[in-house]
Amino acid sequence: MTSTDDAAHDSMLALTRRVLRLHEAGSTDMAAAPMRQSLDAYVNPERWAHEVDKIFRELPLALALSVELPNVGDYRALHVAGVPVLMVRGGDGQARAYVNACRHRGAPVVEDGRGHQDKGRFLCPYHAWAYDDRGALVAMFGERTVGELERQDLGLLELPSAERSGFIWVALKPGCDFDIDAWLRDFRPRLDSLRLADWHLYCQREVEGPGWKVAWDGYLEGYHQQMVHPQTVGKNTIANLMAWDAYGPHQRIVFGRKSLPQLSGKPESAWDAQVHIRLIHSAFPNLSISGIVGGHCLVSQLYPLPDMAHTLTVQTVLVEALPRTATERDAAEVFSQMALQAVRDEDYAIGRRIQAGLGAAKEGFIFGRNEPSLQHYHQWVERIAQWEPQAADEKQAARNRSRQRGHGHAA
Repeated sequence: MTSTDDAAHDSMLALTRRVLRLHEAGSTDMAAAPMRQSLDAYVNPERWAHEVDKIFRELPLALALSVELPNVGDYRALHVAGVPVLMVRGGDGQARAYVNACRHRGAPVVEDGRGHQDKGRFLCPYHAWAYDDRGALVAMFGERTVGELERQDLGLLELPSAERSGFIWVALKPGCDFDIDAWLRDFRPRLDSLRLADWHLYCQREVEGPGWKVAWDGYLEGYHQQMVHPQTVGKNTIANLMAWDAYGPHQRIVFGRKSLPQLSGKPESAWDAQVHIRLIHSAFPNLSISGIVGGHCLVSQLYPLPDMAHTLTVQTVLVEALPRTATERDAAEVFSQMALQAVRDEDYAIGRRIQAGLGAAKEGFIFGRNEPSLQHYHQWVERIAQWEPQAADEKQAARNRSRQRGHGHAA
């Protein structure tokens, strides 16, 4: 299905009714036909580099949750697609993003991670150049001996950013300005409805996984849940049952929980709808918000690493209310550990085996009619990146000719 602005369509009751009807019919939301995806989309290093540049460096990415930077002076630093990024909440309350590299000799002004600057200054650990929370260069050690420089031209390089729907969105290329509302479009009200800016950070960790597309494919369908997750996600979720909506490149997936059949024949007035379904909100290209059940939520942000066969996922567990009792703490920890097991030990474990055997998949992959979300994602990757293999072949031929001329000259 496509998106709609009908408020009733977005209600938990309407979504539950929709999934129940699919289940009773022994069906699921489906694409018009199966889709074949070439192996080249997974293994071609030049295509991968091109797509990473166009998608992960030029589009707005949700690099931090607003709750990670709740106060003035809070910051978050991380590397994304080869770019060191520093996000900081300034004295005016606005979150901004910068390239985390001193303008003198490129040293990071803070180490990766979260922290707080009481004095609102970031001091480069190499030569003690200092920057304020607006990125301005405010002091240089031994300034008189450095020579005449214009401080106003040497602030940290600012990256385009915006704060919406509980996230700080950043484009990794200076000058790649974006309109976040135009990018999110009618997906924004769905994100806003989650109220993630009002939640609390329980824990955050990094999980290494297989290549970008192999890893991300597992976030977009429930066809595998019974086989891969029998003791975690699949224990409570009906496999191969999914209601699906697209909002431009973004998607919402609704799974049915195994308690769903209990609603058959009962009046809707007696339904506790949200108990029987599970929502996944997937913002293109790498943000997944999952499992808002019992006051717990999992946020996953997946980033390609320089080696195209590996990724890094920032996995954040949020709680609607800070756990204060032993029972509440136990419940949060159970959810946290289940999320870690399902992703690290199950999804990524089989993903690594897929990654290791990609060379044997000569004919590529099939995305079935029951996997419309996978079809949609890969179609948008190709639509945005516009990979042209012929142009790439010409570039490679030119490089080869250049190398040959260089070898001839050396001889």
